[in-house]
Amino acid sequence: MAYRILTICTGNICRSPMAEYALREAVAQRPDLGEVQVESAGTTGYEVGNPVDPRAGALLRREGIDASAHRAQAVTREQLDRADLVLALDHDHVGPLQRLGGSRVADTLHLMRDFDPEAGEDTGIRDPWYGDESDFELAWSQITAAVPGILEHVAQTRRGREAEQ
Repeated sequence: MAYRILTICTGNICRSPMAEYALREAVAQRPDLGEVQVESAGTTGYEVGNPVDPRAGALLRREGIDASAHRAQAVTREQLDRADLVLALDHDHVGPLQRLGGSRVADTLHLMRDFDPEAGEDTGIRDPWYGDESDFELAWSQITAAVPGILEHVAQTRRGREAEQ
């Protein structure tokens, strides 16, 4: 059975797709994790159908990642119900996800940077859309710093599930 990760930001054109693609790349390097599916969505419908922000797309291309197929979507209750791990990119995403997701979200929802041991007290990743390329670089470095901790969480969760069976 696949382990499902859902990354969430506001419009699903900057942070959450960058997180989605970073995690997909990392998961591909870890066959020991088994099947892991990663997708992203936004807390709003503002950008539904739009491609990744050009600045995020350029950054991903520099990293060797093609995000040209990405199209923004608004998160649904069904996505939250299916997800084993919901990763909000900033603090302002938590409330909308809790309201939409019901009781299951309490067990699956985390801020992405909660998995970065060097993050400090403020684990939010600010929206780079309002800034320039340096803001996208900062968001990318914060996202990628959390990836190893997320992969370890997935591995531990899967081992726990196997032990229960």
